[in-house]
Amino acid sequence: MNASAQVTASVPHSRIDDVVAVLAGTLLISFGLALYRQAGILTGGTAGISFLLSYAQGWKFGLVFFLINLPFYWLSMARMGWNFTLRTFIGVLLISAFAELHTRLLHGAGGQGLAGINPFYIAVIGGLVMGMGFIALFRHRTSLGGINVVALYLQQRCGWRAGWVLMATDVAIVLSALLVVEPQRVAASVLGVATINLLIALNHRPGRYMGV
Repeated sequence: MNASAQVTASVPHSRIDDVVAVLAGTLLISFGLALYRQAGILTGGTAGISFLLSYAQGWKFGLVFFLINLPFYWLSMARMGWNFTLRTFIGVLLISAFAELHTRLLHGAGGQGLAGINPFYIAVIGGLVMGMGFIALFRHRTSLGGINVVALYLQQRCGWRAGWVLMATDVAIVLSALLVVEPQRVAASVLGVATINLLIALNHRPGRYMGV
């Protein structure tokens, strides 16, 4: 048989694979979010909404992020199943905790954190870090709730790339930040959103990844 005609069997992930991937993915994403928070920029999705409320009201990002995601678990249970929903709940919980931990460690005792670093630099670096974290979670049937659940559902049911769906909604959310964030940091946020979702769109598409 010609090698190009051979079908490669999918190799299921083990429990250890899933645990390591979820921990690594949530650590990467929460680190990227902490970078964004320190630089005064934001991203899309429920994280972006959480940033807006955090900047406008002074509320803790981790708590707001956890609470905003609660209504989306209904769609997750109805369309994606209990296993996916449980993984997503765990992912959101870890992000909420890790984001606050990273923020404390980055800022340090009495330090200035990353407030003086170019926001466009943080947008790209943080976006790449978060994009890799999202890919790790998606490939192990885990999301961070909210719009991510909707995007993965549309990819599964309609074949729409999750990255493009996320990019469209995220840009809309980030642009609304003009109400509370200065234009330069909004522009950096748009760059960050594009970086995250372009990485996801190019590396996580239907039929490409064989792991389950």
